[in-house]
Amino acid sequence: MAANATLSATVRAKGGKGAARAERRQGRVPGVIYGDKKPPVLIAIDYKTLHQRIYAGHFLSTVFELEVDGQKHRVIPRDYQLDPVKDTPVHVDFLRLGAGAEISVEIPIHVKGAEASPGIKAGGTVNLVLHALTLLCNADNLPDGVDVDISALGVGDSVHVQDVKLPAGTRFASKENVTLLSIVAPTVSAAEPAAEAPAAAAPAAKK
Repeated sequence: MAANATLSATVRAKGGKGAARAERRQGRVPGVIYGDKKPPVLIAIDYKTLHQRIYAGHFLSTVFELEVDGQKHRVIPRDYQLDPVKDTPVHVDFLRLGAGAEISVEIPIHVKGAEASPGIKAGGTVNLVLHALTLLCNADNLPDGVDVDISALGVGDSVHVQDVKLPAGTRFASKENVTLLSIVAPTVSAAEPAAEAPAAAAPAAKK
């Protein structure tokens, strides 16, 4: 993931619901920076900028250089809240990152080798159970994704989390060995309904 993305914000003088609503009326989204054994900082970010960043994808796994009134903070988004009706951001939380910080991040899965998979050649499809893996990574070197090779898989084969070769410098956040993906058999369409039997011949007319 890109580690040099930038954002800017301003300091909020007050907390609380009333102050947060006032920020939103001015086109800003209230938020907070916390962590690294330092006091939290109340901030406000331009609504349009934050909205674009969130919906561009990978927001929660991107390290940002967040400038707040001239002071720079290295952060990663940890949570954001959306309006339940409009799906627009109403609050955002950033975790401050110290030097060499190890963080838990969801890293997307990239399926490789599908063109060589015997199962895919036989008409099977990839059933992706998980779209991302939660890994512990150094904040200075977040991977773009986790490659999963399916070139040797046939129909009915599966890959579990512990089968995956992780990018250098990362490790699993959980020891649970769940199924990551499988190759499922092609769907057979239902047989065409049998043609209706010809109508019984009409009885012969009486003479």
